[in-house]
Amino acid sequence: MSEATVILQMICPDRSGLVSELAGWVAANGGSIRHADHHTDAGAGLFLSRIEWQLQGFGIPREALPAAAKALAERLNGQAQLHFSDSLPRVAIFASKQSHCLQDVLWRVQSGELPMQVPLVIANHPDLESLCRSFEVPFVHVPVLPERKQEAEGVMLDLLADHRIELAVLAKYMQVLSGSFLARFPEVINIHHSFLPAFKGAQPYHRAWDRGVKLIGATAHYVTEDLDDGPIIEQTTVHVSHRDEVDDLIRKGRDTERLALSRALRLHLRRQVMVYRGRTAVFA
Repeated sequence: MSEATVILQMICPDRSGLVSELAGWVAANGGSIRHADHHTDAGAGLFLSRIEWQLQGFGIPREALPAAAKALAERLNGQAQLHFSDSLPRVAIFASKQSHCLQDVLWRVQSGELPMQVPLVIANHPDLESLCRSFEVPFVHVPVLPERKQEAEGVMLDLLADHRIELAVLAKYMQVLSGSFLARFPEVINIHHSFLPAFKGAQPYHRAWDRGVKLIGATAHYVTEDLDDGPIIEQTTVHVSHRDEVDDLIRKGRDTERLALSRALRLHLRRQVMVYRGRTAVFA
């Protein structure tokens, strides 16, 4: 594993000299910057910055860095998030019956491509238990009946708390999370099988085939109460033709779903995504 780094994400009102001030703060504490990315949203009057520097040799101890970053943000009248590259977030994966996205994510975690832990897979059907067993990942079946959905979500929230989960990933989880669930656990990423905002909701491949589109895609986004309308992290596309039937679109679409979800997860885990005003800035 490479040497640990510190990642600072800052959003604050825009003004001159901010790049110099942030880089100067890192340099004044002996930091060696690895990456620095900045963006100014002129319409919103906001400045966004992601700075990553080497932890070893930095003048502020690791345990004191969160408080130091908070003080810096207050000085700039902004908001800051601080992360460490050697931290492995605890991630729960939600699934239903389709295996392709779940299997792809578990393989990438096992191979070290995605720096995260998966202590739990939750599914509303029992079909994928053997797959999880092959990866030695705990599997919990939580049925979701329409008349008992609130009770099922309560069980899921308890599981997330018991396993100290920091992020949930909906890997073809064919259920809509309620607003009350998201209020208690808002850190959720979903993969949707269309190039949003086109074809929101169910059966997007069938509707795309009906319209004779020449491109289909997949969208990984953060989940909000508005269905398939959360801030977009990553999108992928593939060409289709008039010779393709619905089954061909579904087959091709699964490839785009796997790729979009894995890319989005890596971007999120590397803290290259910043959410503001209902949208994202992605420093890829």
